[in-house]
Amino acid sequence: MTTTGRDIDQDLIRELARLVKETELSEIEVEQEGLRIRVAREIVAAPIASIPAVNVPVAASAPVAAPAAQAPAAPAQAPATSSEAEPKPGTVTSPMVGTAYRAPEPGAQPFIEVGASVEVGQTVLIVEAMKTMNPIPAPKAGTVTAILVDDAQPVEYGEPLLVIE
Repeated sequence: MTTTGRDIDQDLIRELARLVKETELSEIEVEQEGLRIRVAREIVAAPIASIPAVNVPVAASAPVAAPAAQAPAAPAQAPATSSEAEPKPGTVTSPMVGTAYRAPEPGAQPFIEVGASVEVGQTVLIVEAMKTMNPIPAPKAGTVTAILVDDAQPVEYGEPLLVIE
């Protein structure tokens, strides 16, 4: 990749690789000030006769990200599985893979705090997916007893976000 006199932000690449690993995405691409960075990982699938030609370019472009993405995948899923083994009644889960935000914009007051009363349909979080902000409504009225995600935290489909009792 030519940088035309610019240094590539190694920390940004590491952060993108971490995000790909945590969210189990196959790739992520960011463009900033005319510089485009794409981080991809190899997805291992059952062999199909027509796929080897397709996998060759992907394997050539992503071998560095593949080991880092696959090695911690099992430990990252183990805590999620143990916390989901017996979900509490009133647990609100993420309807999609994305990034959870506790406030409508940076620096704004959070939608909710622990101990807050919520009504059915009230927005409690936002999950950003594919540059679209998706409001997460309260499925029932009650009191927020736990918020299980931090602001700007990547989340998986079905991951517990908060508990309303």
